[in-house]
Amino acid sequence: MRKTLLGELSAEFAGTMILILFGVGVVAQVVTTPDGSLGDHDSIAWAWGLGVTLGVYVAARLSGAHLNPAVTIALAAFKGFEWRKVLPYCVAQFLGAFVAALIVRVVYADAIAKVDPGHTIKSQLIFSTLPGNGADGIGIPTAFLDQIVGTAILVFVIFALTTAVNNPPLANLGPVVVGLLVVAIGMAWGTNAGYAINPARDFGPRLASLITGYSTAMQDQHGDLYFWLPIVAPIIGGLVGGGLFILLIDRFLPKDDELLPTPPVSEPRANS
Repeated sequence: MRKTLLGELSAEFAGTMILILFGVGVVAQVVTTPDGSLGDHDSIAWAWGLGVTLGVYVAARLSGAHLNPAVTIALAAFKGFEWRKVLPYCVAQFLGAFVAALIVRVVYADAIAKVDPGHTIKSQLIFSTLPGNGADGIGIPTAFLDQIVGTAILVFVIFALTTAVNNPPLANLGPVVVGLLVVAIGMAWGTNAGYAINPARDFGPRLASLITGYSTAMQDQHGDLYFWLPIVAPIIGGLVGGGLFILLIDRFLPKDDELLPTPPVSEPRANS
């Protein structure tokens, strides 16, 4: 069938849903087994990265597998993605994350009730991020900066991996490398704000938890409104990362008509 906008949105919905099923699912598993027998921070980082890889494989052919409004907006700002598609893509991503979080919420309902029957901050972090992952000592400004930096890294490297003249990995390997990128961000940038780096990833599950018993879902552990931060800061970070890639790398790359036949991916490409 010919690719249509509906097909692209369906792919973004499905790919984001797969991402969140693994990502939120692994956090639910870790939080509901406090003795650590079924996982820890490393398993969370790896499952999120694998979720990204599998989500990209699901959606890449139809939509390009953005799976993240910050990526979509950065692609529109710097890489020619059509602005008319930005809002529909973001809505599809949010809905995919929302539905996936509802599935996790239902499947893990008994386990959550066992460890946190009051549905408090203690298990809220299954679904949404918090400053300092719910611990004291990390302020809103630090969490905001953290999300800008983390998302800038994400978008900068995604642009590097998907720019054809930048000697990227082969197409069928690209999703694996993007997944490893998310694992690395999780292992290096998870302390201050839980590395949401994706407005849909945070707000979709946050809303799902709000309507299923988490009355404080839009707040942080101190009672301050927090839902906006993992939306605004990643969008800013995506624009920063995309802009830096254009400034530092893209403008120095050869144009398509200057390229020689594509060398093997393991060999450097000659530049002018």
